[in-house]
Amino acid sequence: MELTTELQKISYGLGVLMASSVRSQGADTLDIDAVAAAFRDVFENNDLKISLQDANNTVQAYMQAVADKKHAGAKEEGEKFLADNKLKQGVTTTASGLQYRALKLGNGKTPKATSSVTVHYTGKLINGKVFDSSVQRGQPTSFGVSQVIPGWTEALQLMREGDKWILYIPYNLAYGAGGAGGDIPPFATLIFEVELIHVK
Repeated sequence: MELTTELQKISYGLGVLMASSVRSQGADTLDIDAVAAAFRDVFENNDLKISLQDANNTVQAYMQAVADKKHAGAKEEGEKFLADNKLKQGVTTTASGLQYRALKLGNGKTPKATSSVTVHYTGKLINGKVFDSSVQRGQPTSFGVSQVIPGWTEALQLMREGDKWILYIPYNLAYGAGGAGGDIPPFATLIFEVELIHVK
């Protein structure tokens, strides 16, 4: 169709934006005729073929399946990385699946779940991409042991002041199926180099 009026341009533009947004989330197998029919029924106040609640449930289930398929590779890649890594010399694997390797051993206090700690750390994905680093900022960070991801909470209670460890954290002890922002994708296995500076 030719866009000969301002209203047609606006309407088409809205369609472009909505379609681009949906497609960018991986939903590229939709029936376009059914989408158009739904728009027409809503705007013309026709009887809907499914209720709004059913529409919401159906779309949520579809988008979850799309997301699971999109990120299945990351989950499998992380599992393979951890399976290989646990065989390396010096790597310890806990019952939860957390892995760690000591780079330097201290002789200070061991934190409890209720402790606060000061640490230096660098976090990266298994492809080596750094997503956060107090070292790069030049400023250590402090927080409660129980206020961070489960992998950190567990690891910190195994460390002593002065320890420097590498943590290998499976997705279920990190940010899970949701990821975190744009830097940590869903199902991401994370690697942290952590130096425990102070326990309070």
